[in-house]
Amino acid sequence: MELEVPMGQAGDPGRGVYAISVAAELVGMGQQNLRLYERKGLLEPGRTLGGTRQYSEDDLVTLRRIGELLDLGLNLAGIRIVLVLEADNRRLEGELRSANAARDTATSPLRK
Repeated sequence: MELEVPMGQAGDPGRGVYAISVAAELVGMGQQNLRLYERKGLLEPGRTLGGTRQYSEDDLVTLRRIGELLDLGLNLAGIRIVLVLEADNRRLEGELRSANAARDTATSPLRK
């Protein structure tokens, strides 16, 4: 069965559009696992005004990463640490790129 990506999803990977049943199917996990990972603080899906979970493409990436780390033998506490460290690393890499770009702009020989 092929699942259709909702309109507008490609433009905003952080926007929740998938119901828990669809998200679970897309990542090959049970719905109870997704609820557990949320309770353990591994991800935080969006919610409708009525409280229904809505998973985004970013959430699906996180769920797939959780699956990879489980396959490597990590427990949920270890997975949480890895996810936090990976997020910190991405943030720091972005800051470094920005600082390097600002430095390069400031020292450019074409700058007058």
